Amino acid sequence: MLRRDLFAGAGAAAAAASLPRFAIAQPAAARTLKYVPHANPGNIDPFTNTAFVARDHAFLVYDQLYGMNERFEPQPQMVQGHVVENNGLLWRFTLRENLRFHDGTPVRGRDCIASIRRWGRRDAFGQELMARVAEMSEESDRVFTIRLSRPFPKMLEAFSKVTTSCLFVMPERLANVDPFTNITEAVGSGPYRFVANEWVPGSRLAYARNPDYVPVASGTPSMTAGPKVAHFDRVEWHIMSDQATAAAALQSGEIDWWEQPTADLFPLFQRGANARNITVDIINNSGLIGIFRPNHLTAPFNNPAVRRAVLTAISQMDFMTAVIGTTGVEGRPDLRREGIGYFAPESPSASRVGLDRLRKSIDAARSELQAAGAMGARLVLLNATDLASINAATLVGADLFRRMGFNVELVSTDWGTVVARRASRNPLEQGGWSGFFTFWSGVDHWNPASHASIRGHGENAWPGWPTIPAIEAQRNAWFDAPNDAAALAATTEMQRIAFEEVPYVPTGMYYQPTAYRRNLTGMLKGQPPVFWNIRRA
Repeated sequence: MLRRDLFAGAGAAAAAASLPRFAIAQPAAARTLKYVPHANPGNIDPFTNTAFVARDHAFLVYDQLYGMNERFEPQPQMVQGHVVENNGLLWRFTLRENLRFHDGTPVRGRDCIASIRRWGRRDAFGQELMARVAEMSEESDRVFTIRLSRPFPKMLEAFSKVTTSCLFVMPERLANVDPFTNITEAVGSGPYRFVANEWVPGSRLAYARNPDYVPVASGTPSMTAGPKVAHFDRVEWHIMSDQATAAAALQSGEIDWWEQPTADLFPLFQRGANARNITVDIINNSGLIGIFRPNHLTAPFNNPAVRRAVLTAISQMDFMTAVIGTTGVEGRPDLRREGIGYFAPESPSASRVGLDRLRKSIDAARSELQAAGAMGARLVLLNATDLASINAATLVGADLFRRMGFNVELVSTDWGTVVARRASRNPLEQGGWSGFFTFWSGVDHWNPASHASIRGHGENAWPGWPTIPAIEAQRNAWFDAPNDAAALAATTEMQRIAFEEVPYVPTGMYYQPTAYRRNLTGMLKGQPPVFWNIRRA
C-alpha cells in the first residue's frame, strides 16, 4: 500500500524539468507570496467548516481577541486588556483602538458578542463556555462584558485556541447568520483582505494586504500571538492536487511555498541545486494524528463491538508508513509514531491506558466481527483523493476492512465534497456514509477542551455523532479539576472509556515537513501556517 517514488535515480532532475510548467501572470511578483495549500477549502465559513484549510484561510482574513504563542500561552490581540471581577463571574474586555473591518466599519463590542455566540454553537470549547454564560452585553463600542453563572477560568484559552473552530471576530451582520448555515462572504479585520472577485473555487484564492491593519504594538511574533506584520502586498493560494506539478513549480521558483509535499519528494528537495534553493522543514512539532471516524448513527458502526473489532485489527505503523513513508528529514530520521492513544503523546493529558487494545490481529478482529453479527456488512467509506495523506490512509483502511470481512464501497471525491457529504445523517441507502479517515494536529488532541473528536454529546458532536455520556462526565471533571493530578486522572479515564466505546479509531501519528524557497525568511513555527512575519530576502 506504499506510494512509489515519483522521482528516482539520476534522471530525477530531467523528469522534474519535463513536467508541465505552472505559469502565472503575477502583479509585482516580488511582492506576491505564492502558496500551495494541502487542500481546496470549498466552504470558507470558519465556524461551520472544521477543516484545517478553512482555518488557515481564516487566519489571513480575520483576527482573534487573543493569540496563542508557541508555549500555548494566550496573549492579547484585538483586546487591549481585561479585568475579572465577582470571583470570576464577570469578565470585562476592552478592544484596542482603531480596529476596522475590511468593509470600513469599526470593530465594536457587539461584533465580538455576536461572533462568540455563533462560534459557541459549533465549537466544543465554545459550547462549554456558552453553557456557563448568563449574559453578554456591550457597555460601549470598545467594551463588552461576559457574566457567567459559574466560573470559567479557561476563558482566554478558549478565545485564543488555534484548533478548529477558532474564535474569529466578524461583523455582527455575518455573525448573526444561523451557525448551521454557511456564510459565503469573508470580511474580517485581519492583516489580509480576501479578494472575492478573484476566487476561482478549486483553483485559486487571492488576498491583498490590509493597509488599515494595526498590529499589536509590542511583543514578539510567535504562532498567532504578537505583531502580525504583513510584508507581502499579496498572497495567492493555488490549489494543486497533482504532486508532480507542485514539485516542478517549487523547483523552478514559480511557487514559493508548498505546505505538504509528499514523502517521495523529500530526497529530491534535499540534494543538489534543490538543496541550495529549497528548505524542507517541520514547522508543526506537535505532529499530525490520524483517525478513522465511524458513523455512530448507522449500522454497522452503531454497535460498539464492531468499532472495537477495528481497534483489534489496526496497525498504526502500516497507516503511517503509507502516509509518510520511511524517509526522514534532518533532525527527525523517522517521521512516524505508533502507540498513539486518544491524546497527543507529548501533552499533559497523555496516558498509556488501553493501548493494549491495538492488537494488530486480523484473525482476532474477524472473530469479533462474526460474534457481533456484522460479517459482510456494507461500509461506505469517503475518500479525498486530492489529499495525499488522507488518500493513502483510506486505501490502507479499505484493504484492512475487506480483510476483516466487510463489504467495502469506496466513494472517492475531493476533500470539499467529503466535508459536505459527511454532514449528512441519512442512512446508507439515502446517500449516507459509514466512515472516513482524516488527521488532526497534535495540538487539537492536547486536552479535552480542544479535542472535538473524542466528545460524546450526540447530535451536537462533530460528524459521526457519538453519544457517550461517560466521556462527557470526565470532560466536565477535567474542566473542574482543582489540580494537575485531578486533571490527568480525568483524561486517563476518558481514554479508558474511549477504548471501550470507540468514538474514533486512532491510526497513528506523523510529522509533516513543509517545503519553501530559501529566500523566504521569518516563517513562524507551530500551527497554523501563517502569512505574517514572512519576507523575501
